[in-house]
Amino acid sequence: MKKRRCFYYLTIIFLFGILAIRLLTIHSKQDEYKELLMSKTQIYITGSSAPRGRILDKSGNVLVDNIGVKTIYYNKIKGITTKEEIAIAQKLASILTINSADENTLKEYWLVLNDNGKSLITEEEYQLLEERKITTAELNKLKKERITSDMLAQFSEEDSKSAYIYSLMNDGYIYNKKLILKNVAESEYAKTMESNIPGITGELSWERTYLYGDTLKNVFGSIGLIPEEKKEEYLTLGYELTDTVGLSYLEEEYEEYLKGTKAKYLVNSDNTLTLISEEKRGNDLVLSIDIDLQLRVEEIIKDKIVLGDKYPNTDYYKDSYALVSDPNTGSILAIAGIRRNDDDTWSDISLNTINKSFTIGSAVKGATIAVGYKYGLIEMGKYITDSCVKLYLVPEKCSFKSLGRINDLTALANSSNYYQYLIAIGLTGNTYKPNIKLNATEEHFNIYRNMLASFGLGVKTGIDLPGEQTGIIGKTVADDLLLNLAIGQYDTYTPVEVLQYINSLATGKRVSLSLMQEIKNGDEVIVQNTSKVLNEINLDPIYLERIREGLKLVLSEGTGRIYVDKRVNAAGKTGTSESFYDSDLDGKVDVATITSTFAGYFPADNPQYSVVVITPNISHNNGTNDTMYYGASKITKDITNHLAGMNFT
Repeated sequence: MKKRRCFYYLTIIFLFGILAIRLLTIHSKQDEYKELLMSKTQIYITGSSAPRGRILDKSGNVLVDNIGVKTIYYNKIKGITTKEEIAIAQKLASILTINSADENTLKEYWLVLNDNGKSLITEEEYQLLEERKITTAELNKLKKERITSDMLAQFSEEDSKSAYIYSLMNDGYIYNKKLILKNVAESEYAKTMESNIPGITGELSWERTYLYGDTLKNVFGSIGLIPEEKKEEYLTLGYELTDTVGLSYLEEEYEEYLKGTKAKYLVNSDNTLTLISEEKRGNDLVLSIDIDLQLRVEEIIKDKIVLGDKYPNTDYYKDSYALVSDPNTGSILAIAGIRRNDDDTWSDISLNTINKSFTIGSAVKGATIAVGYKYGLIEMGKYITDSCVKLYLVPEKCSFKSLGRINDLTALANSSNYYQYLIAIGLTGNTYKPNIKLNATEEHFNIYRNMLASFGLGVKTGIDLPGEQTGIIGKTVADDLLLNLAIGQYDTYTPVEVLQYINSLATGKRVSLSLMQEIKNGDEVIVQNTSKVLNEINLDPIYLERIREGLKLVLSEGTGRIYVDKRVNAAGKTGTSESFYDSDLDGKVDVATITSTFAGYFPADNPQYSVVVITPNISHNNGTNDTMYYGASKITKDITNHLAGMNFT
């Protein structure tokens, strides 16, 4: 009996022990459960904006920064009445310089002040609403229609501002901060803050500021609200629809790095906010651009456009393009397009370097002569006499002048069209004779275009600017057009394509062009740009070196003698092409003009810089003489002298 009683007591003690442990466990977990419950019920919001990362040049000079803009916000107070919100709107209207309400907003405000317009609706119409024969939206529409202009005339200008502010205070989710006004004047901002208006706060929001004015501003791109067509994409990435994002060019390309982290707030039970984490600036984008070089290139272009006024036939010479890069990496050091407006002001048209194309004439011959080498149509060093060709039913086609005895090197140096024509004729399997029919096929065009593309002409360069376009590829297949293609008088190419082409000639590989050097978070480099080789040039190194030898002769004794000072030791190719101009801006070209191009690199034996200059419409055929202003040569010489650190006289 004693044992049974003892067992009974021990069992009770054991059960009580388990219960006590369970109670202690529950008590110890109470805070954890409470925290979990709160995390599920609390509301967090983010700040209105955060500073984006800066954009710097290669030396760390700040090109694009952020500027804090004084901004007024409204945070709805829990339990606040409509009457109290109207008072807030009226107080703000008496301080701020702000827009007036439009008619629709003013009518909505009238309804708020007048018992929601009950007097405007008949009992029969309310009965129809109860019977669901009309909707609330239809009823509200009736109310607004019945608010007359005389009824709105009672509102003063300040009342209209109050109406506008009130509409902003009640836009969107109840717990979201409501933007009332940006770019608030200093005096108005101070007075608003001193007034201690319930729910009203002042903060800095962030906008872009450009430290070098319009220089490269278009290349940097724009920022703004998320476009309608990209809403789903950005929402998936965790953005809010009110966020500011990069909309174009570098701002768009590097959005994921440039975007800042907004401040985070806890919404308290009374709708006030508690700061949880502060905003953080985005990462800095460091470009390969040398801003001092960029400014100098722009200055040179402007000087030479103005100088053109002193020469005949320059009526339509309004703009020029110049690019400088490191041919080994494809890094762009300067990218300039400048236009002189009719009122003698200047416009930055640097984006034309990626989306506008030109015929570049003989500048392509460094690539088209490669067709002759690759397909065994050239015997190195063999001399022929420069002449003309006459195809069937096609006018005679010649070099720009009779060049006498030429070989593969001097044909490049002096830009013989005849030499290139013979290569194209040979490619079709023919030997030239007067009035010949070549029977050129699409395959022959493709052979040329594939060779050109391997150097970068007629294809995208891979530059880190969204929206890059290629030039225009001709669709017609004809004997004379094959010859035109061989001398750069058929297809068109963008300035960046020409830059990649000359880089490929200099290095033997096609490397993508780029503006980004690195991306940094403070002093830490988080992304380093590396050269991306798109393809090797599919040509025997002996022939590639032969082309380079010819390009050196272009500048030492050929058509480019005046383009680069001989002491710079450069290699390159000039080009002159027929172009057309819309003189009366009616959308139709009506004047035949001349465009001049230069593409080159230096030092010739160890390339460090490549330079491309394109000067459209430097002359026209309506002049009284054939004088041509060689603007491309003058721009090229000044740029190469500057790069070489020389001041030649």
